[in-house]
Amino acid sequence: MRLAYSSFLFCALLCACKQEAPVAEVSVYAPSAQALNEGAQRIQADVAYLASDAREGRAAGSPGFDQAAEYVATRFKNLGLEPAGDNGTYFQRVPLLEALRQQAGASLKLQQDNFIQEFIFEKEFLPGVNFNAPSHSVTAPLVFVGQGVFAPEFKHNDFAGVVLRDKIAVIFDGAPENFPITQRAFYSSRNEKLRQLSERGAIGVLYISNPKKEEKRPWSMDSGNWAIPGMRLVDKSGMPIDSFPQLQASASVNLSATRKILDGGKFSADVVFDQLKNGKLQAFDLPGMLTMSGTTQLSTLESRNVVAKLPGSSPQLSSENLVFSAHLDHLGIGMPVKGDAIYNGALDNALGVGIMLEAARSASLLSTKPKRSMIFIALTGEEKGLLGADYYAKNPTVPKSSIVANINMDMPVVLTELLDVVTIGVDHSSLQKQVEQAATEIGFLLSPDPAPDEVVFVRSDQFAFVRQGIPAVYLDGGVIAKDPNIIGKDLLENFLKTHYHKPSDDLKQPIHYATAAKMAALNARIGQLVADDPYRPRWNLGDFLGQKFAGQP
Repeated sequence: MRLAYSSFLFCALLCACKQEAPVAEVSVYAPSAQALNEGAQRIQADVAYLASDAREGRAAGSPGFDQAAEYVATRFKNLGLEPAGDNGTYFQRVPLLEALRQQAGASLKLQQDNFIQEFIFEKEFLPGVNFNAPSHSVTAPLVFVGQGVFAPEFKHNDFAGVVLRDKIAVIFDGAPENFPITQRAFYSSRNEKLRQLSERGAIGVLYISNPKKEEKRPWSMDSGNWAIPGMRLVDKSGMPIDSFPQLQASASVNLSATRKILDGGKFSADVVFDQLKNGKLQAFDLPGMLTMSGTTQLSTLESRNVVAKLPGSSPQLSSENLVFSAHLDHLGIGMPVKGDAIYNGALDNALGVGIMLEAARSASLLSTKPKRSMIFIALTGEEKGLLGADYYAKNPTVPKSSIVANINMDMPVVLTELLDVVTIGVDHSSLQKQVEQAATEIGFLLSPDPAPDEVVFVRSDQFAFVRQGIPAVYLDGGVIAKDPNIIGKDLLENFLKTHYHKPSDDLKQPIHYATAAKMAALNARIGQLVADDPYRPRWNLGDFLGQKFAGQP
């Protein structure tokens, strides 16, 4: 999961942390101290196995991931859950294409008149992985098209006044800040941008940087991991899905290279950066010709989703299914940091899987079984673009129409005892009512997404279900610490800056497992309320996502 929080958006929560936090009403559903302790021990044991160095970071398709998948399947079996994968097993096969960029043959050159600017691999640019060909070389004129957004409902068109056919599109990430947050999230999707570029005849895309992006996450933090492969799902004929073959080449550049490309055009780089900040970007042709070359090693492989079922008790509702999800994969082995090259992914997302397993245990032990059935999935390929979730949502092992909702758990940053959880996407559907009721009963405060501009809701597995018209909610760790001397926001920001997608997201992290166990109880109670409700969850009237993906009015 890619996640970053701005300091500004935490100001209100920071103040709340310094004040006495309100106490949520506690009911009979609140777990006892003993229950939390026992649950904490089980979750800790799960995380210890999944995030061990022996799993080598659980990269999708790797032996370490397969070991983790076997472990989760055994846990499901021991909980008494039924296999709900392929052919009576706990596993759903996920066919993948792996693409590994090569340094040999990679180049990026800008020619303006008689001057040729050649950019430096890794230091200034990285070629994109090419899922459609083992080698590519494209030379074409450039056209700057802002953030590559076409949103007719807002009368916004970043392509106005320019022609993209047979050209290389130069774009920023993201979407306009003045868009409502949900629409901003949708239009920030790279797949949506690539679809727009392909339809307009572009033959390449160059992703550029800006000062705000560089300050938030410097180029050097990720560029050294260029050898980590990309992946795509493949269709029945073996062709990659969402690979946009019209776009024959892609690359990304750092801030200094961005300046070299923009300066000399209609607007200088600094002017364009100001336009980005003020929401007044204009498309224009850039001078010169850009040559983008690269080679990619392509290979097919398989990974697996791990799927189990708790059958419902109601003859009328048991054929309907509520899906719980947490991604099992992480980054695998990458660039060494302080001598450590294993990206263990303890919080991202071994902890999320442990919480899901504990929620499954709680649901399975209910004296009155849930009326609807519950599906529990440990997903593959989230770090490669929500691939396992996308595959399951499109090819579920139960009838697609039977899936009523998705409850997702991804990277809960739980480093101290917390009084709250963050609910992301809850305001899109009737799930909000059940989430609020469960939080009151379990004894959690609910905090809104502290950084809605980071559009996290479309960047974790629940969005694959949303794209199939299925209401979903993503529950994340909170930001209000029980200890008034601890600022939960500081713990979160430090983790994101120092440990997120780093080898140090490992078992040395001071995970507060009792809070994790309480989060599992919350997940289980939400699931019980949704499973027992006589009505299926519904998109809110007029909701953008409901209209876009479920055909709602």
